[in-house]
Amino acid sequence: MNNLKDKEIAGNLAIDAVEGSSESASMNEGRTSQASLSSLIWSVADLLRGSFRQSDYGKIVLPFTVLRRLDCVLEPTKEKALAVFREKSEANQNFEPFVLRATGQAFYNISSMDFKALLGDPDNIVANLTAYINGFSENVRDIFEQFEFHSQIERLSKANVLFEVSQKFAQAEMHPDAVTNEQMGTIFEELIRKFAEMSNETAGEHFTPREVIRLMVNLIFMEDNEVLTKPGVVRTIYDPTAGTGGMLSVAGDYLAELNPEARLTMFGQELNPESYAICKADMLIKGQDVKNIRFGNTLSDDKHVGEVYDYCLSNPPFGVDWKGVQRIVTKEHTEEGLAGRFGPGLPRVSDGSLLFLMHLVSKMRSAEKGGSRVAIVLNGSPLFTGGAGSGESEIRKYLLENDLVEAIIGLPTDMFYNTGISTYIWVLTNKKVDDRQGQVQLIDGSDMYQKTRKSLGSKRKELSEANINDITKLMGDFIEAEMVTVFDAEGKQVSSQIVRSTDSAVALVPGQIAQKKPVSRIFDNTEFGYHAITVERPLLDEAGNPVISTKGKNKGKKVVDTSKRDTEVIPLSEDIDGYFQREVIPHAPDAWIDEEKTKVGYEIAFNRQFYVFEPSRPLEAIDADLKKTTDEILSMIAGLTV
Repeated sequence: MNNLKDKEIAGNLAIDAVEGSSESASMNEGRTSQASLSSLIWSVADLLRGSFRQSDYGKIVLPFTVLRRLDCVLEPTKEKALAVFREKSEANQNFEPFVLRATGQAFYNISSMDFKALLGDPDNIVANLTAYINGFSENVRDIFEQFEFHSQIERLSKANVLFEVSQKFAQAEMHPDAVTNEQMGTIFEELIRKFAEMSNETAGEHFTPREVIRLMVNLIFMEDNEVLTKPGVVRTIYDPTAGTGGMLSVAGDYLAELNPEARLTMFGQELNPESYAICKADMLIKGQDVKNIRFGNTLSDDKHVGEVYDYCLSNPPFGVDWKGVQRIVTKEHTEEGLAGRFGPGLPRVSDGSLLFLMHLVSKMRSAEKGGSRVAIVLNGSPLFTGGAGSGESEIRKYLLENDLVEAIIGLPTDMFYNTGISTYIWVLTNKKVDDRQGQVQLIDGSDMYQKTRKSLGSKRKELSEANINDITKLMGDFIEAEMVTVFDAEGKQVSSQIVRSTDSAVALVPGQIAQKKPVSRIFDNTEFGYHAITVERPLLDEAGNPVISTKGKNKGKKVVDTSKRDTEVIPLSEDIDGYFQREVIPHAPDAWIDEEKTKVGYEIAFNRQFYVFEPSRPLEAIDADLKKTTDEILSMIAGLTV
């Protein structure tokens, strides 16, 4: 990798931190410090170049960033904590609770070392840095074990750059007073995203844009705002794909703004060791109990077995197969049934999204004990993949027949950093208010966005505050609505607004036209269900008569002509026999239904519900355009022959 390319990547990350999107738009005062911090962190690449592969940069930069962050957090209380440690140790007392009280944090460091002390003894930097890390409380040491940081220290030492790297990070001011938790979280996520790109890592591992998280948090808290404002209220929240903790952090910030006296206890699990380590460090600084953040594969090894929560959030990997855990998941499905997580059915092995959704359903508190609300981001596949009787259809059937789906919100494309596909937020609850019972609200937010100032991987669009408020209000009001866009005579957009579907027409001035598109629709749960019936017809002999079976269990019955077998899909709201007599018998009088093969299926054809037919232009207008174009071509040809 050449110098120019390294500097280009470093520069891009610094720009990303500043211009990434409006996710940090409200932090005007922090923009400069965030940008300079990103640039400083990335300048470490200059020291690593030549001695380390580009794909190894993250293994060094990430743990050093975490270490410096923790160092800055503890710096103001360092001397006091050391004094308490010495006093209690000399008295043969358990020093830990006293040191924790001195730091005011959920962690501590009892080494005399810090970054400043490390720089004062360059010849012993390896021993001193190792002693410094070992001086942390056990919950922090686990973080650096996940990073395999001791191995990286040895590698840096052998390359003769350990002191220089430490010196570079010592220049970074990372105390929360200078760099907020939200800014720090954004920097961590940008670092991991860039390292993944540099290593050519693909899909699966992706981060949820902060504005999407804010929308999800709005949607799960919206029915509980009154309760959440009560003094001393305590609630729990869980993310089974916690990543670096972004979803949990945004939810905590939201509740803190709503009610500073409320407490949101956070739980999570994460598979990626680096993301887990960062999440754990972030939770430590926030004062959360990091024992609630577990490491491992949620699908095959649930670290929170039997626990339930008030709220759940998740953005599982899109379209990632679950072959690696297939045996364990299938065993739970078979042996535990509905008592386990995956009782209703198993999706095809090529996409495990619905497994995460069912996992979250198992984490919902019973309605009798207050119920739960869930928001999960999925791709389009879980809406419609799989016919009647398939694992996907059976899962949808379970969710809808148990009235757990409250709303599904379609997001714009190009919202995520590593994919441009369509995505959807599913909102589930087992405590629907009376007006919503037995119904599902679909909201089409695909046109609600603003363009980012700079593309971040595949991310080119973002939700503005107005977009978030519009979607939240649509769901809160539980109404059917339309987006009305007004154009002038030249076709230029004049205005756009959301109105109730029952509202009167928008007032227009002469020359203006209005286009309407539904953005919110409400359906009964049963409207997504159907009967899949198998239509059979008899095998005919040469004379055209049905062939009759002469043996076996079908003796005396007509032999089926499998080449004429057909399947009909009938909405649950329709009578099967009535449909059959009306739609099939007139075309095939000898047909019958094999009732043993009739299945109930569920499918949510989201896009179909918002399709608006646009009639073709009149032929006269098309002919006029063709004539105009032809005349222009003939004129150009005539000019060439002169």
